[in-house]
Amino acid sequence: MKDQKKNKKTRVGVVVSDKMDKSVVVQTERTVRHRLYGKFIRRRTKFMAHDPENTCAMGDLILIEECRPLSRNKRWRVREIIERAS
Repeated sequence: MKDQKKNKKTRVGVVVSDKMDKSVVVQTERTVRHRLYGKFIRRRTKFMAHDPENTCAMGDLILIEECRPLSRNKRWRVREIIERAS
């Protein structure tokens, strides 16, 4: 079991808060179709992610991956910064 690589969930989102130490809040967006009217609606979800080097800043587009629970709310880890905020 040790040799097999686990497939972890990943999400791409924007950092909306970096005020904590070694933690960021990431907002992801997905579109769902309304059941009755068929219009596409944007649904947003916020995740708390572990950022050990404090490298993320507000507005950065980042990739996060699922990990073991690190605190009461943190279950995600920052894997890479895709695009820096201008």
